[in-house]
Amino acid sequence: MHEGMLLPELDEESAPFFEYAAAGELRVQRCAACGTRRVPPRPMCHTCGSFEVEWERLSGRGSIWSFAVPHPPLLPAYAAVAPYNVVVVESEEDPAIRFVGNLVGSADGPLDEIDPSTIRIGEPVEVVFSSPVDDGGGPVVLPRWVRAS
Repeated sequence: MHEGMLLPELDEESAPFFEYAAAGELRVQRCAACGTRRVPPRPMCHTCGSFEVEWERLSGRGSIWSFAVPHPPLLPAYAAVAPYNVVVVESEEDPAIRFVGNLVGSADGPLDEIDPSTIRIGEPVEVVFSSPVDDGGGPVVLPRWVRAS
């Protein structure tokens, strides 16, 4: 992983997502009252207003819904690896659930290891999890995406 990456700030709602990621599981919040899945995690269901929550494990499979290729000028931590890809992955279980991440060749592969010209909308992918990354706020394991085997 590239040094100096910007990592998410964990709060009461998002911390369980990253705890599950550290255990190698991709999970999303699900309303315990009405069953609505929600990403990103938040305290209240946008469908029924319930504060009851459970965490549902997903398969980690999906497809590329969209992607972008950032080019300089960028934040210093990312300029050295540009151009790289940022993908939006649509979950196999629920097309309304989408994750933002990077398409890589392996869990700890560099952000620029996949040639952006080879990425295709609809391409099947599966989740992998990085080694813990720490920006000083504590280690975080990040979900990333590889081409489905």
